[in-house]
Amino acid sequence: MQARVALWLATNCSYYSPADCSGMTDTKLDVWCTGNLWCPVTTTAQLIGRKWHPVIVFELLKAEPLGFNELKRAADGVSNKVLSGALEDLEEKGIVDREVIDDKPVRVEYSLTTFGASLEPVIRAMGVWGIEHLHPPDGMEMKPLPDEFSA
Repeated sequence: MQARVALWLATNCSYYSPADCSGMTDTKLDVWCTGNLWCPVTTTAQLIGRKWHPVIVFELLKAEPLGFNELKRAADGVSNKVLSGALEDLEEKGIVDREVIDDKPVRVEYSLTTFGASLEPVIRAMGVWGIEHLHPPDGMEMKPLPDEFSA
């Protein structure tokens, strides 16, 4: 049976630090691991653990709203079908908002919900960790994180 728990660092902010819990949203997620101290990590990984999810959130944190084609250019290498599926999944999870703009031609813009924007520290930490620990292939350099994402 799945329990409903708040995703402000599981059910126990005092285990971490009360400051870590400030500004969290009231969005609740279904989880299977309630009561385990590792549950918040697992829940977050399930939320953004698919290949293109963190890329989409990262790009929307840098500049939002973005149209489909702008996101496709920013997420170099993703196919239309995969990007569309990832955006639908993120929208179902309450991370991304999709707005149809009634201009001519009709277009769609994507932005982060408040819940999605609350992932910024997670995405920032992933970027910092990646810069510190990844080794690019020979002849290539790691691009630095944008200033707003640096530690």
